[in-house]
Amino acid sequence: MLRPWILSMVCVLCGVALAAPRAFRGEPVEAAVFLLLFVLLGGLLSPLVFPRSLDAAEAQRRSAADGRPIVYWRPGCTYCLRLRIRLGTSAGRLHWVDIWRDPAAAAAVREANDGDETVPTVVVAGRPHTNPDPAWVRAQLSRSS
Repeated sequence: MLRPWILSMVCVLCGVALAAPRAFRGEPVEAAVFLLLFVLLGGLLSPLVFPRSLDAAEAQRRSAADGRPIVYWRPGCTYCLRLRIRLGTSAGRLHWVDIWRDPAAAAAVREANDGDETVPTVVVAGRPHTNPDPAWVRAQLSRSS
């Protein structure tokens, strides 16, 4: 359960490691800046910036019912973060599945990507698309609504 948070925790610990010596040397502003930057980076790389994840079976059921795409992702993936940020508020209308939380989702991604767990993998109308352009995903979302 901690696996999605490892990268975020490492960022925060690096921030503490860089800030502590500065704080002890009497440079509190520099220490605070380092700590703040690394905490923000840790937040960006955490699961918190993504909509609530479903399991693969539930996402497939919902996608079949409403026609919206499924996005298979994992925490710490910069391409997933890029997709999430570029989709903006429309990201909440997609079905997000964290492959680190759902072994069936990881298997579906491996099947779609010749054995690799390459994310983001977006499934539209049953067809997987690996690391698609966010504008294309947004267009697919508008077609499904």
